[in-house]
Amino acid sequence: MGPACQLQGPQVTGLSRAGNILIGGTFPLHVYRVYPETSFKAKPSPIACQAFSLQNYQRMQALVFAVEEVNRDPDLLPNITLGFLVYDSCVTLQLALQGTLWTLTGRETPVPNFSCRGAAQLAGLIGDSGSTRSILMAQLLGLYKYPQISYFSTSPFLSDRIQFPSFFRTVPSDDFQSRGLAQLVMHFGWTWLGLLAQDNDYGQQGVQILQQEIIKAGACIAFSENILSSLPNKNAVHIVQVIKKSLAKAIVVFSSDSDLVPIMDEVVKQNVMGKIWIASEAWSTSALLSQQKYAGILWGTIGFAIHHEEMSGFKEFLISTHPTKMPEDSFLREFWEQTFDCKWPRQKALLGSHDNRTKLCTGAENLESLQNIYTDVTNLRVTYNVYSAVNAIAHALHGLSSCQQRRRGPFLWDTCADVGGFQPWQLLYYVKNVHFRNRAGAEVFFDESGNPPAQYDVVNWQWSADGSIRHVKVGSYDSSTPARHSLIVNFSSIQWALGNKQIPLSVCSPSCLSGYRKAAREGEPICCFHCVPCSPGEVSNKTDSAECSRCSWDHWPNAKQDQCVPRTIEFLTYEEPLGATMAATSITFSLIPVASLGLFSHYRNTPVVKANNRSLSYLLLLALSLCFLCSLAFIGYPSPEKCLLRQAAFGISFSLCISCVLAKTITVVIAFNATKPNSAFRRWVGPQLSYVVISACTLFQVLMCVSWLLFSPPFSEFNTHTQPGKTIIECNEGSSIAFWCMLGYLGLLATISFIVAFLARKLPDSFNEAKFITFSMLAFLSVWLSFIPAYLSTHGKYMVAMEIFAILSSSFALLSCIFFPKCYIILVRPEMNTREFLMGRGTALSH
Repeated sequence: MGPACQLQGPQVTGLSRAGNILIGGTFPLHVYRVYPETSFKAKPSPIACQAFSLQNYQRMQALVFAVEEVNRDPDLLPNITLGFLVYDSCVTLQLALQGTLWTLTGRETPVPNFSCRGAAQLAGLIGDSGSTRSILMAQLLGLYKYPQISYFSTSPFLSDRIQFPSFFRTVPSDDFQSRGLAQLVMHFGWTWLGLLAQDNDYGQQGVQILQQEIIKAGACIAFSENILSSLPNKNAVHIVQVIKKSLAKAIVVFSSDSDLVPIMDEVVKQNVMGKIWIASEAWSTSALLSQQKYAGILWGTIGFAIHHEEMSGFKEFLISTHPTKMPEDSFLREFWEQTFDCKWPRQKALLGSHDNRTKLCTGAENLESLQNIYTDVTNLRVTYNVYSAVNAIAHALHGLSSCQQRRRGPFLWDTCADVGGFQPWQLLYYVKNVHFRNRAGAEVFFDESGNPPAQYDVVNWQWSADGSIRHVKVGSYDSSTPARHSLIVNFSSIQWALGNKQIPLSVCSPSCLSGYRKAAREGEPICCFHCVPCSPGEVSNKTDSAECSRCSWDHWPNAKQDQCVPRTIEFLTYEEPLGATMAATSITFSLIPVASLGLFSHYRNTPVVKANNRSLSYLLLLALSLCFLCSLAFIGYPSPEKCLLRQAAFGISFSLCISCVLAKTITVVIAFNATKPNSAFRRWVGPQLSYVVISACTLFQVLMCVSWLLFSPPFSEFNTHTQPGKTIIECNEGSSIAFWCMLGYLGLLATISFIVAFLARKLPDSFNEAKFITFSMLAFLSVWLSFIPAYLSTHGKYMVAMEIFAILSSSFALLSCIFFPKCYIILVRPEMNTREFLMGRGTALSH
């Protein structure tokens, strides 16, 4: 290959070590870059990389450590020495691509499709840390089928085996992380979330899956903003303004730590406090963001971190590093200058004599005395992934080299690959099938998509006594376990911002307490709602209920409407004062007609008793006693038998009573009209007419009640609709028409009696009872006319009490108006109980 074949381009430098087989690696050893102006008036300058990262340098050292460990292992790749090629990708696509080409060609000036490494073979490449850079590298490496194992690229897009057939990784895919983060935020009850995502494959795909999972779980997105990597300030001013205005307290961030720094600088500048930051694994253990100036705003941050493992001997390896051992390592010299704040003599000379305060590096500085992110091996996460990636390639090479011993290979015609001259696709077969336990005891393998088992540590950023930030493990997430057990969080170990003990809230609307349900606000997400009390008869026994549940028919909500309690049973009982009073009144009043009957029987031959048909008076008094007693059927538990008979008993008793009154009234009219000469009423004089009237009127009511009981009988029922919280045990009358017909018939009889008595009230002689009957019927009708609206307007036991009151009042009105005057004459004025007095001659005789 001559110079004519070369492409003009920048020379690439990195760190290399010779070996029979080489492993490439790309690491963003610098996290800031300055792009040159491209005016094309002169040759464009290369991208300037700045801000050397101690954390990423430690990860690069893990590759060197793993290679040396494999070379010392007599059982792993015997007689083969591994070498490496390491390049600084500087968090840029251009340099990541240049480093890949340099690794493939082995020349400082990369030449596509050529390999100039000599006898050394390239086994594969470890890197990169960013998904976008890894995607670009995987597209190139996939052309040649070189295995690529990333230690920190998490984009789900890289699981596509068609587009990226040679890509593997030792970090779980964001497909798992996004689901786990969604489960984490729901675990804490954060339903109103902000999202920040870097504008690359890592950020956009991660946040897209997260958003789908969050919405599926019932939470809502308050805002979603992109961190624009192309802008110097990453769009920080706008993003922080959105964060400041939003009510969302919890903010999930998918970004690298370097691109998140300008955002956090602006957050500090605008003094935005009280937010809960949820970190993706790319910055959850970041040294850049763990500085003291961010402690006030990031204290309490919680997120997912790569699962932590131990690396035996790595601490000793790190502190044994020295520039004299690797003088060709420019990265080590830069690390030394930054760590000990000095300059090597060559750099001192370049600065000139005007800066005499610059400290010179001597090489006598001691790494053992350092306490920084480089020497800290207590939380080896991404660093451990680099170590696992190197071991995966080493074990794949070991499997390839052991094929000859088994004498049966996996390739065509059972052939094996030659470890001294294998093709990349042959090693790729072994990488796909690699499965081993490393020195830490962890199992290493890849699934069919090139992913490892998904395990994360839940870390919490806590403020230590010296003012620094510590990343404390407070839980774990394992996607291989059942969903309900995949996330484990120790709440008592978590520190929230400002030392709060309670879990901070991040909701659009406060939670609806028990007894309330959520009602959506019009035009807003489902997480924004009003809390509406449950409707009568419904309860909710948990917070944020979408619906209230109805109590069973025999239960009713308590005062808070958070549980169903048995309904209060209500009916008019003998034990309560109202029922006892009415029962006592009924029995007492029923004795008055009986006493009157006894009195009338004793004085049965006196004119007052004999007047107006003595037998009718006896029958009327018995009927009145029954009317008083029938009210007892309305008191007590409304059993089916009682419901069946009580209205019929009431109707028949009162029909008999009013029929007797009507018969007495007719008797008065006939008696006085029969005294007239040639009167046609003479033939009606006698008791037969009265009995016919009573029998006919009562029989009609009996027939009506019997028909009622046969075709639509009353029955006992539980009324749960009339009064909230009560079950009224009452009698359903069966047919309301029959009930009102029965009551109307009583009114008709009373009205006829009233009219007849009213017309006969002025008939002569003291025998005339029409005047008293008129008053009794007037009182009777008044009571029952008043009863109807009162009966219709009351419910439950008070409706029954109203009917009992009407029965007692109307019965007492009949008793008092018709019989009290006679009892008064018999007991108090016996001189008036004479025939002469009743015939109107008593007054004359006394004079």
